Amino acid sequence: MTGLKQSELNWIRESVSGHMVSSCKLSDYANQVQDPQLQQMFSKSSKDAKKAAQDLIKML
Repeated sequence: MTGLKQSELNWIRESVSGHMVSSCKLSDYANQVQDPQLQQMFSKSSKDAKKAAQDLIKML
């Protein structure tokens, strides 16, 4: 156990879930748009959200 309270673990779990949902949505947006700049922006944002979720998981 990490010494975190249950409420803190729940917050981290919800935050990880939110970041993963955002990552999936942003990836979908990147695949749907035609503009290369928007594709790049959505793709980078998707990767950043996924990395944030992974970083939170590593903290546990």
